Amino acid sequence: MTSPARLVIVVVGTAAHHGVVARQVIDHLAFLDESIANLSAAIRERLAGFEPVIELLCEVPGWGRSTAEVSIAETGGDMSVFPTPEQLASWAGVAPGTHEVARAAARTKTTFLAARYRRIVARRGPNRAAVAVAHTMLVIAWNMLTTGEAYRELGEDYYSQRHDAERRVRRLTRQLEQLGFDVELTPAA
Repeated sequence: MTSPARLVIVVVGTAAHHGVVARQVIDHLAFLDESIANLSAAIRERLAGFEPVIELLCEVPGWGRSTAEVSIAETGGDMSVFPTPEQLASWAGVAPGTHEVARAAARTKTTFLAARYRRIVARRGPNRAAVAVAHTMLVIAWNMLTTGEAYRELGEDYYSQRHDAERRVRRLTRQLEQLGFDVELTPAA
């Protein structure tokens, strides 16, 4: 059986060890915070001339400052290198990082990008929908950076508003006829 004096020494020794480890962890976190601050300052300095481009890109749902900065760092911010938005998307390879950005845009609920994601996810699944939305976002960025125009939100009802009523009636009538129904339409009063 252990004596009470010996238990106190063990507890104090253990507490002292935890104190040393905690100090090392805190010192390491302080070092990392300082490193992040230094790198952030260097990034801000190098991207100072791109501030209007960063602000333009941040208007797109799902894009934050860091995404815009990475995009500029990767592309140089000069879209004349890519003759078409499709070439930009092809060059980007719609990398895994853009999938997270696309999913963030899809979570915005009331935007065109969210509607696009919901429309595609029903048919093709979440991963392909994320790639398609990421592609759309790159096309939007290319057009914004090429023309200098601000982002114009199309809205979540874009797809339902895009087709005129007559065209929709013809399409639905044709679908019913293909299912074997005789269709006769009379306008509601």
